[in-house]
Amino acid sequence: MSGELIAITVLGALLAALLVAIALRTRRVVSTPHERAVHDTLHTADLAARPLRRGLTEESATHAVGPLLALTAADGVALYGPAAELLARHSGGDLWTVPVARSAARLATTVLADQRPAVEHDPGGPAALARHLVAAPLITDGVSAGVLIVATLDDPGPGRIGTITEVARYAASQLRLAELDASRARLDRAEVLALRAQISPHFIYNALNTIASFVRTDPDRARELILDFADFTRYSFRAAGEYTVLADELRNIDRYLTLERARFGSGLSVRLQVAPEVLGVVVPFLALQPLVENAVRHGLAGRRNGTIGITGIDEGTDCLISIEDDGAGMDPELLRTGPIDALDPAGPAESDGAHVGLTNVDQRLRAAFGNDYGLVVETAVGAGTKVSMRVPKFASGIRADAAPDGRDARPR
Repeated sequence: MSGELIAITVLGALLAALLVAIALRTRRVVSTPHERAVHDTLHTADLAARPLRRGLTEESATHAVGPLLALTAADGVALYGPAAELLARHSGGDLWTVPVARSAARLATTVLADQRPAVEHDPGGPAALARHLVAAPLITDGVSAGVLIVATLDDPGPGRIGTITEVARYAASQLRLAELDASRARLDRAEVLALRAQISPHFIYNALNTIASFVRTDPDRARELILDFADFTRYSFRAAGEYTVLADELRNIDRYLTLERARFGSGLSVRLQVAPEVLGVVVPFLALQPLVENAVRHGLAGRRNGTIGITGIDEGTDCLISIEDDGAGMDPELLRTGPIDALDPAGPAESDGAHVGLTNVDQRLRAAFGNDYGLVVETAVGAGTKVSMRVPKFASGIRADAAPDGRDARPR
């Protein structure tokens, strides 16, 4: 072995020893008993929080009682539902009484009770000893959503009772967060239903009239349009969640524009320019339909010809989607001082569908991705209108919901 190689080997060994020494020193500095205790407590609290964030059910209670037992350092723990029904227990034998849970729920305060089970039930076992029960209600919105009962073999003092009460409050806070999540999901579903209800009846009426006009003159064209209309409605009213991918939205927009081009003929031109890498970006379900319908109305309002432009651009961490028309536009000052739906030029009868939907889409974008991701409208008198949405390419907790969209509806 050469002298240079030996020197490198020795240097490497010295560096490795130094790193080990630093690691050991760091471990001694940051891993004191107090710090480990804090870490373990926070970790246990997180283990209890995760199932409770799904609401209080038998399944979530079963997963939560173990961590709650560790947090309270008790001999037994049980979780009861809002009707004082036993959901799950951990240790402590069978000594869980409904009256204690009912009292805590009814009074909305911590209740203490002492009980001694029948000796013959478990002679000589821990359950045969006198136990002290601390029943703490899980208060959400001023009412009891459940009860946490803690059993101890020793007499709990004020400090122990306070700790148990705080653990119950922590559990209740997770249930409140679960209810907020559920409320948001219900709101999202309601907004999707509202968008479905706002699909313009004028479009449906005009589409059916257009199809009827081709039945005699061009039956094959009429058949294709009927299939497009069926696919469009199947997608729009599909049993799905709140999100889908941009590719599916664009596919449905193509069906819509096919029907509109059949109606307007060469008077309606469409330019589509979407980067392939953004086709998989997740967007709110039916987010584009109101924007495109709005653009068609603007582009052809009072005119024989109009052009609609649809673009999707990759902008690093975001995807920028724009829907543009070359219609009459409007004074931007009116848009700044009024609601986003004020850009409707056609009057109330025409605005009941898509234009109400613009506010819906704006609110859903902000709720899903934050206030930086609402709709942006650019317009001027005689310069057309451009409505854009910026969507993050990846967003935590946001994913597309798998559901049939009608692509396979056509006979082969």
